[in-house]
Amino acid sequence: MTTTEWITDIVLLLLVLRQLREGRLTPRTFVLPLVIVAVVAHSYLDSIPTGGNDLVLIAALVTVGAVLGIAGGFYTRVRAVGEDVLVKAGAVAAVLWVLGMGSRMVFQLWAEHGGAEAITRFSIEHSITGSQAWVAAFVLMALTEVVTRLGTIYLRSRMLAPAALQMA
Repeated sequence: MTTTEWITDIVLLLLVLRQLREGRLTPRTFVLPLVIVAVVAHSYLDSIPTGGNDLVLIAALVTVGAVLGIAGGFYTRVRAVGEDVLVKAGAVAAVLWVLGMGSRMVFQLWAEHGGAEAITRFSIEHSITGSQAWVAAFVLMALTEVVTRLGTIYLRSRMLAPAALQMA
């Protein structure tokens, strides 16, 4: 892994620390994680392979990302205090975040340190056309996790008392 990849992965993992403090739901709550995953997607997502079973792999990991994101959004406390909406990730939301973001890093480390042969064998046996399919699947999984988590939090904030809805 390059220094940039390490920094990117660590920043994504450390976003969980920001979520553990209760804070006001503001546009920044949405923008920062979206910008980070957009930069990751722009940096690593050259194309979305469609050969063989690439789309099956991508769909499977995007589904995992959606499940983690929605669950993380539900395990994030969202409450109205006056006109403010406050959010705070609980322990379960934090674990789900680390699981989702950390799995990409663990997979990449495994691929670079002894797992490449097993990944190649799996890819051949399951008609996955190459490494770009794996890259696309994990990047889209991370993007989906972030978007669905934020979407879930946003929708939950919209269901609060009318005074709190002025922010959103």
